Amino acid sequence: MKEVIAVFDIGKTNKKVLLFDEDMQLVFQHEQKFPVCADEDGFECDDIDRITDWIKVELTNLTEAGEYNLKAVNFSTYGASLMFLDENGKRLTPVYNYLKEVPESIATTLFDQNGGKDEFCRRTASPALGLLLNSGIQALWLKQEKPEVFAKSRSILHFPQYLTYALSGQVVSEPTSIGCHTFMWDFDKMAYHPWLKDNGIELPQPLTNDQVFDASIGDKKILVGTGIHDSSSSLVPYLKGSEEPFILVSTGTWCITMNPFNSEPLTAEQLEQDCLCFLSPDQQQVKSSRLFMGHFHEVWAAKLAEHFKTDENHFRYVKCDEELIDSLNDRFKNESLFFPTGKKSFDDGLKLVGLTQFSNYEEAYTKLMIDLTALCITSIHLVIPENDETRKLYISGGFARNPIFIHLLNQHFVQKQIVTSEIDNASALGAALVVADRVGFRTTTKLTKN
Repeated sequence: MKEVIAVFDIGKTNKKVLLFDEDMQLVFQHEQKFPVCADEDGFECDDIDRITDWIKVELTNLTEAGEYNLKAVNFSTYGASLMFLDENGKRLTPVYNYLKEVPESIATTLFDQNGGKDEFCRRTASPALGLLLNSGIQALWLKQEKPEVFAKSRSILHFPQYLTYALSGQVVSEPTSIGCHTFMWDFDKMAYHPWLKDNGIELPQPLTNDQVFDASIGDKKILVGTGIHDSSSSLVPYLKGSEEPFILVSTGTWCITMNPFNSEPLTAEQLEQDCLCFLSPDQQQVKSSRLFMGHFHEVWAAKLAEHFKTDENHFRYVKCDEELIDSLNDRFKNESLFFPTGKKSFDDGLKLVGLTQFSNYEEAYTKLMIDLTALCITSIHLVIPENDETRKLYISGGFARNPIFIHLLNQHFVQKQIVTSEIDNASALGAALVVADRVGFRTTTKLTKN
């Protein structure tokens, strides 16, 4: 019977259960979608009862089927979501949607009491994202807007740790959820920020992500991990598999560039350019930058398809034409057409750029990729320190298969090796890897398929 680690990878849209064997090979995957519910204010949110019931049913079915020998389970979930428990460990709140609007005065008061917005955001390495995306705001919002609920609260958990609690009964914290634009972590002192204690908000001291706890599924004894934030989890296979310092460019709707080998403090200027810091599973700073590259690409690809009367996925067939790239650079004098003043001019580009100046789809799309890649290169440079030790640039996600994008990166980063990684389900794999040693499984993985 094959021994496995189960990972529940909980995204906003899709929820997956994946099984990894002792060589960290995926041997089973099942995806589930759930109807959303509403919180007490009528705002859409995930149905946490359905999710936890599904997890328990899946684990029960797995252990009873007899095909796999389940050794451990872990969770990888989206961030910016807290759960509040009473003195008996009963859930007091739903999983509030991080897109829920809250009064701006909550954050403004927090900034004013802690050295002003710029200094507070720098110290917590968290851009002020608004809504509930800075999860510390959620605790303040509950205290201010629902004081009767907050007064009953005895334990506060991030979403991954609530799922761990649902199986093991353990109330824990871990670095990756705390260190993800939460306003909760003081990166200067590498400890919880004092404002939490000042407001009567107590959280457990974070454990490293290799910690496990005993749990039972029926008569079956298993180990349960601490849970992990999905963005940080996707970095784990590279931390464990790379033999030298690297930068990871994880592409998708958001392009997240992560440098675990940059210990320089985050500056106010970097924050303004959408940089932040994560914490790795061993509580080390990971300087990161964000770019809405996939979204920009999706919108423009649809517009190009409409104008040139092609399929929206026609870009998949556009080859890298180096002569065309050189010609376009000469024609536009290496200046951006689609983003005339940088990423914040996306809307301006949509309104102003006339596609009739291009003779065909391939020409227009190649120029789009030149301009998009230039934005990405700027984003990558934001996480490269003065004394840069990295020599590898791993590219994962959809753009790793874009030949124009990879060619342009190679042209620019001549001193680095560009490596296209084809790791699937990186966040789930990372969640399995952090507990693999506890059950004697392989703790590294291949970063490419070739």
